[in-house]
Amino acid sequence: MPSSKVESLSVQAGDYLLQFNRRTLVMGILNVTPDSFSDGGKYINRDDAISHGIKLAAEGSDIIDIGGESTRPGAEPLSLEDELNRVIPVIKELAKEVQIPISIDTYKSEVAQEALDAGASIINDISGLKSDDKMAGIAAEYDVPVVVMHIKGTPRDMQINPHYENMISEVRNSLAESVNIALNAGVDKNKIIVDPGIGFGKDLMDNFSLIKNLDYFKTLGHFILIGPSRKSFLWKTLDVSPDETIEATSAAVTACIMAGADIVRIHDVKEVMNAVKVADLIVSAPELN
Repeated sequence: MPSSKVESLSVQAGDYLLQFNRRTLVMGILNVTPDSFSDGGKYINRDDAISHGIKLAAEGSDIIDIGGESTRPGAEPLSLEDELNRVIPVIKELAKEVQIPISIDTYKSEVAQEALDAGASIINDISGLKSDDKMAGIAAEYDVPVVVMHIKGTPRDMQINPHYENMISEVRNSLAESVNIALNAGVDKNKIIVDPGIGFGKDLMDNFSLIKNLDYFKTLGHFILIGPSRKSFLWKTLDVSPDETIEATSAAVTACIMAGADIVRIHDVKEVMNAVKVADLIVSAPELN
């Protein structure tokens, strides 16, 4: 089993240094889509997207994650041309306006490569490098951090009765496969970030279990990213709409941090940032001798 210790507490992402030894990092979500589950259509206009990205940075985001294809349950695949047309102009302009790294949320290597050329410096692949066999090579060639996420199936079918014999173990094993794909392609070990994939091929209680057992994924020896923000396991449990889950998201984020998360991916950066700060203080507080 790989060592549970991450070898370096800082990671270079293009011109920026991500430091993990101070506090939990915040990845702000910018969906340039008409149909994402909670904010579809809000930022499909290029100027609106750029303005929101600037706002996310001002509110304290350490990374801005830009995606052009909805990965909500039941979503149909988007064409390469449409995805490029949505994200590349936004990345080009936003990279000039913010002084934090930009992540491209895609499973297509062509989109990742053009995004990196446009100013992005992190790849966030929901397929864990398993959808496009060229993706790992792009990450290695550009020497950028890459987030490998677990998904069971595809967005189109992932929530059709997902079933596991041992969910935590199976998710970990799948992530280990993704890590090996990255390593075999030449990606720097310290630049691989794992994400257990809240809401991606899991039933409601699976998501709560992932958070409770998040420290188990530390055995992979990589930083952990997790994204509970506005997810259906929260709003279905509370019988509210996705945009009424700020308090629930804050609770989930706090639990994630206390369980070992290194990066939290969230929509409502300003509103959730205080929860992140308090959780970090709790984690760093001295233990009773």
